[in-house]
Amino acid sequence: MITIHGRKHWLWRAIDADGDVLDILVQTRRNAKAAKRFFQRLVSQFGEPRVVITDKLRSYIKPVKTLASNADHRAHKGLNNAIEVSHRPTRKREKIFGKFKSHRQAQRFLAAHDQINLLFRPRRYQLNATSYRHARSDAFRLWADYTAEMVA
Repeated sequence: MITIHGRKHWLWRAIDADGDVLDILVQTRRNAKAAKRFFQRLVSQFGEPRVVITDKLRSYIKPVKTLASNADHRAHKGLNNAIEVSHRPTRKREKIFGKFKSHRQAQRFLAAHDQINLLFRPRRYQLNATSYRHARSDAFRLWADYTAEMVA
């Protein structure tokens, strides 16, 4: 949850099994309709999941059953820790730069930030030093290509 101009906004974040952020959505509501909207976007983009892990909010039950009927829906206190950990960069950004000024700014920043974060922060614990250096150099090369395309 983030606060923008005194109003609560909910961060809907989906991650895969490796902890990579698939999608993020900032919404003012946290009900079944909002859950359906977010989950529908995910299913259309990535296909039906095998397992869905959520917190204990009851609003998730119906959208998960209708949009991914074959998925195993798990809602338990400790299972969604990977999602909670993926919120850390957002909290760090808020602490350093101050609060988000608008709903749109939050959505645009977080969607871009998560993708860039995936590029520049490979899973260090899974790589040896040489592989990590190669991954970082590849990331900088990709970034240079992306920025060259934007300028041209």
